[in-house]
Amino acid sequence: MARAVTLIRSDSLSDVAEYAYAATAPAESRLIFLAGACPLHDDGSTAAVGDYAGQASRAVENMRTALASAGASLEDVISTRVLVASDRREDLVTAWEVVRDAFGDHDVPSTLMGVTVLGYTDQLVEVEAVAAVLDA
Repeated sequence: MARAVTLIRSDSLSDVAEYAYAATAPAESRLIFLAGACPLHDDGSTAAVGDYAGQASRAVENMRTALASAGASLEDVISTRVLVASDRREDLVTAWEVVRDAFGDHDVPSTLMGVTVLGYTDQLVEVEAVAAVLDA
């Protein structure tokens, strides 16, 4: 299956970042803008209360479901934004490692942000994404 997303790397930028610095999609691709994937169970309750890794995992699972509903997968994601309700770098890294590992070799451009609060009770993590697909 042909993919629309091309990850861009630059020898002029640091290789410390665990993601590509840019990505492109051709003009004929269909863009999919996902709402922030939250760590919610089907009944609307917050998953993994107090657990940054557990919430990141559930958010990624919910993002996979939303992508599938739009005819896409993680390999079609062109960028992400990972929001973590904490002022501790360790908590941000914990959530980031779960998200990064879910993407494997498809290390899309990403932004990791510490925020004051997220929308649901006990919510610690949210993952936004944009995807691009080539429809047949």
